[in-house]
Amino acid sequence: MNTVVTLACTWGRAPLVASASPQVAYLLVEAQASAVAEKAPLNFCLVLDRSGSMQGAKLAALKEATKRVIDTLTPQDIVSIVLFDDTVQTLVPATFATDRDALKAQVDAIEEAGGTAMSGGMAAGIVELRKNHDPGRVGAMLLLTDGQTWGDEDRCRALAQDLARDHVRVTALGLGAEWNEKLLDDIADATGGLSDYIADPAQITTFFQHAVRAAQGTMAQDARLLLRLVRGATPRAVYRANPIIANLGYQPIGDSEIAVRLGAIETDAPSSVIIDMMVPAREAGSFRVAQAELHYTPVGGSEQVIKQDILLEFVADPAQAAYDPRVMNLVEKVTAFKLQTRALAEAEAGNLAGATQKLRAAATRLLDLGELELAQKVSEQAKQLDQGQTMSAERQKELRYATRRLTQKLEE
Repeated sequence: MNTVVTLACTWGRAPLVASASPQVAYLLVEAQASAVAEKAPLNFCLVLDRSGSMQGAKLAALKEATKRVIDTLTPQDIVSIVLFDDTVQTLVPATFATDRDALKAQVDAIEEAGGTAMSGGMAAGIVELRKNHDPGRVGAMLLLTDGQTWGDEDRCRALAQDLARDHVRVTALGLGAEWNEKLLDDIADATGGLSDYIADPAQITTFFQHAVRAAQGTMAQDARLLLRLVRGATPRAVYRANPIIANLGYQPIGDSEIAVRLGAIETDAPSSVIIDMMVPAREAGSFRVAQAELHYTPVGGSEQVIKQDILLEFVADPAQAAYDPRVMNLVEKVTAFKLQTRALAEAEAGNLAGATQKLRAAATRLLDLGELELAQKVSEQAKQLDQGQTMSAERQKELRYATRRLTQKLEE
């Protein structure tokens, strides 16, 4: 597969007004792939909760969503389906997705039963994925549960590390309000995947389609960004902007370098980060602030490196200073996410006044961004906290994952 990856670095404000003091600056770094040949085939495993709580509308929606995934696969893709309750069933051992009708007939036969033991399902999924482990295939696991797994959280996390070593990304989806978001987040983060919240069974198909399309669009893996900064330039925070908002943190390397893990690079959307930094005092002129170095491995290929100098212009006339609307829009979305995250932490710690204040600030940001429905929900939650009411598990998940998803729109 012939893959071209581009690296783009854009300042939120450029040029800056020359100053005798350091200034805050926001840098958007984007890596995106464009395939000029056919996409890599998939090694795709669905690990699905079929415990007793999935009965009725949940199970019906799960079956329909799974059949839609099968319709989306190509004959070159390999698919496996594992079901778990307090036992494990490998419904579809790893096979090429050629006979779609036969695969969908097996899905129709799924019935709910028992409790929830997720690690067994993950372990069986790893067995199926390893049957066809191939650097030329994109490995992906789609994991869905609607409940708490009991007593095996540490094993789930260990299995996620195994998946990461196999270069398999996990999309971990929680349905309803009774699942452990910290566990699903940890599983997804360990593999460079995504976790998300499904409020309504009718939305399962949308999330499943998004997951399979992300896997199909994967052109490169294990992307890492190395940023070499000039003297006086210091990072304050690194946030992922796409595909979802997250606090990535960074690994300092000496006094002037940082490393950031980007993960997979897809064709449909850039893998992008916002770097919040202090830039040193400068007189008018154009100066190199950093050098970006992107390391990535195309699917089925060897590691590649892209280097780019990052320049920033300083001007004497304040009237010449300018903002990049797209970058600053992303910065505002990241800020709304940060406020919401801190509010939930304050609420969990029992500081309702602090949580209320931050939720109101987040609601204001969301209104400015045109996210009217989410802003209303955040504002309503702030009002309830101000009245001494607690935040439900369902509302916590709704607000948390909705703000993480501000930079993407799931297609129905």
